[in-house]
Amino acid sequence: MNKHEDIIRRIQEKLTTLSKSERKVAEAILADPKTTIHSSIAKLAARAEVSEPTVNRFCRSLIGSGFPDFKVALAQSLAKGTPYVNLNVEPDDAAGAITNKIFEAAKNNLTRAQELLPETLISRTVDVLAQARRIEFYGLGASGPVAKDAHHKFFRLNMPVVAYTDILVQRMAAAGTHPGDAVVVISLSGRTLPLIETARVAREAGATVIGITNPGSPLTEHCSIVLPIEETEDTDIYTPMSSRIVYLTLVDALATGVLLKRGPEFNEHLRKLKLSVQDTRLPKAD
Repeated sequence: MNKHEDIIRRIQEKLTTLSKSERKVAEAILADPKTTIHSSIAKLAARAEVSEPTVNRFCRSLIGSGFPDFKVALAQSLAKGTPYVNLNVEPDDAAGAITNKIFEAAKNNLTRAQELLPETLISRTVDVLAQARRIEFYGLGASGPVAKDAHHKFFRLNMPVVAYTDILVQRMAAAGTHPGDAVVVISLSGRTLPLIETARVAREAGATVIGITNPGSPLTEHCSIVLPIEETEDTDIYTPMSSRIVYLTLVDALATGVLLKRGPEFNEHLRKLKLSVQDTRLPKAD
């Protein structure tokens, strides 16, 4: 990536890894990037309530050079139309502002995830799932509903599919897998110890372990395939879980890919499923 490319997004992505003083610089820039372009380093330091060396250190960590080059990068980023709204929800935000921030965060995360997921990797994962003898989805906490949603989508494909959201059941199920089985471990952080251990157990049992998780996290060490979704949420109490939208969308893509692998003759099976619930719905009003 060119150092002048999409600097606003890069600042947003680094927020959770910055020191307390450097985060103050990042937040001051995100709060008013246009003013930053025309500011001196002294003015930005005063606005962020940090020292000038802290500002320079922040700039070098981001683009490898000092504040003057950083301002050029920021100006180019804004000229390209990069979103620069501060997406952190604040306690005094109005309902409209909260809605806009949450929707924008979800859209930004979807765009970023799409950029990180090569088509070849998606195709390989779809092939593994389509050929699997059995598919098991594991998730805990916020990832649990994603695992259940995956079960809801994949069971329609006329293949053995289960979703487990209990630690002990996951561990036992993983130990009982065999070669030819696919285990999909879903973890936003990739640092949840029970899921890491479960992935290890499943892989040792011979299953193909697919991790939908933060790239480079400890979980990836026990996965045969990693679908990388960057962890973007910070620890702020008001931060929405917009990454979950990305995970649900990726599950949709995988399920649709497996469905298409089944071929047109599989449409009759789907038609039967749809007809089976038709009587449970009221007719549409004219």
